[in-house]
Amino acid sequence: MSLNIKELTRYNRQIIIEGWGELGQLKLKSAKIVIAGVGGLGCPASLYLTAAGVGEIKLIDNEKVELSNLNRQILHWEKDIGKFKVDSAAEKLKKINNEVEIIIEKLAITKENASKLIEGFDLVIDALDNFEARFYLNKACVEKGIPMIHGAIEGFEGRFTTIIPKVSPCLACIYGKIPFYKGKFPVVGVTPAVIAALQSMEAIKLIVGLGKLTINRLIVFNGLSMEFDEIKIERNNKCKICGDIKN
Repeated sequence: MSLNIKELTRYNRQIIIEGWGELGQLKLKSAKIVIAGVGGLGCPASLYLTAAGVGEIKLIDNEKVELSNLNRQILHWEKDIGKFKVDSAAEKLKKINNEVEIIIEKLAITKENASKLIEGFDLVIDALDNFEARFYLNKACVEKGIPMIHGAIEGFEGRFTTIIPKVSPCLACIYGKIPFYKGKFPVVGVTPAVIAALQSMEAIKLIVGLGKLTINRLIVFNGLSMEFDEIKIERNNKCKICGDIKN
């Protein structure tokens, strides 16, 4: 595999980053990423990763676009109301970068299908909006040894961390049992954009092999105070999901 002239030109500004080079770009071109959820987090994450030149992106979502989505889900427009989110997003992403292969799955993530949906992929972006599906995805990633970058938002606050099986705590270590949410949660559109951009940054760093990842650290963003806090997190040896995995 190599980079063609068009790719060398398109990605020039990131190729010239110290430590990146053509090899780093080839790593991105070879990478296969799952983006679970194509809403407030998944839209900007998929946009940035498509623009960066990730080779293959799978979008998973079973919902259709609604008017109330449009304050934050930037790949969905008024004309897309009623369409499946994966169709709406894929249409825009292919226009942004037709070199990237976009695969869509019109499915909800369940206990039964989570493992199959991520099989053969290198990395998972958790852009979901409910913790039950997140925990199914988390378990599948741990079992298959696939890194997952977790992101969550509410109101002006967001959080993210990078989960590396056998190295860092999984979602069950961090949250214990599945958090319960009743009804719709509030959100200002910019909050998921901030967290999704940081998830995308982590994904790129992990693939290219640059910088320090947020392993064993939960980064919490407060948009009202414009502050970032870092919470140290550790694997739970008694975790039902990853506790029996030994380093």
